[in-house]
Amino acid sequence: MNFTAKDVAALREKTGCGMMDCKKALTEAEGNMDKAIDLLREKGLAAATKKAGRIAAEGVAFAKVSDCGKVAAVIEVNAETDFVAKNAEFQAFVQTAADTVIAENPADVDALLQSKAAGSEMTVGELLTEKIQTIGENIKVRRFARYEGAVTSYVHAGGRIGVIVKFAVDDSIVATEGFKTYAHNVAMQIAALNPEYLDESSVPAERVQKEKDILTQQIVDEGKPANIAEKIVTGRLQKFFKEICLVDQAYVQDGNMSVKQYTDSVAKELGGDIRIEAFTRFEKGEGLEKREDNFAEEIASMVK
Repeated sequence: MNFTAKDVAALREKTGCGMMDCKKALTEAEGNMDKAIDLLREKGLAAATKKAGRIAAEGVAFAKVSDCGKVAAVIEVNAETDFVAKNAEFQAFVQTAADTVIAENPADVDALLQSKAAGSEMTVGELLTEKIQTIGENIKVRRFARYEGAVTSYVHAGGRIGVIVKFAVDDSIVATEGFKTYAHNVAMQIAALNPEYLDESSVPAERVQKEKDILTQQIVDEGKPANIAEKIVTGRLQKFFKEICLVDQAYVQDGNMSVKQYTDSVAKELGGDIRIEAFTRFEKGEGLEKREDNFAEEIASMVK
């Protein structure tokens, strides 16, 4: 029986095992999914088969900068409960995964799982399987991002939010305390106000048009004259951009200036040029279905 890459991915989803282990098992099982699962279990790799189907929406968003200061990574790793997210073994795995992202620059999560883990002879996927078995919960590496250059990182509330930011900055000021403080403040701004885009030019045209349509309808419903509708839409669009674009947002520590104005003021003070190039913000469990536990029912079922 033949099998496809989708079958390999499906087996990984069911078992939590690494992609290569799943591929080998399907090859040995001649494409039979159930037999492949049995083979993985026989090898002790799929002890977490049932766990892999459970909802993992807790965990941490972790961010860090490399020791050399020139590479930053942010990663989200999910677990089933907040209790496990605080477990030292779980947190050590997250740090290892982030270090591997920094060192190996994998293309995606599958590539990360196949990469040799930083400081280990095992792959990240093998380490993950080991942690699922020893910790006893479903654990998933959900996503990551990586930047090179002038970078900073910030972790908020013990791993609820992780942020990395990349800057274009003159070499003469990149190592100054003034720039480091500025970069940290920008990262905190991103964590606090959750901008969707860097600037107006980054907002997709369809998103802008959708907002224009909504604003136009609002103006019609308000009974405003058609000849002034366009001006009203333009004004309200600027307010929209100030909410979703980082550089246009009011600077959280001084509402009298925008983030761009804050950036320009620091650049002038330090005697160089600074520009925010990119950022990534992860919030743990963002967009994931949450598990709703009824503790009394769980205890009752255990007693039965």
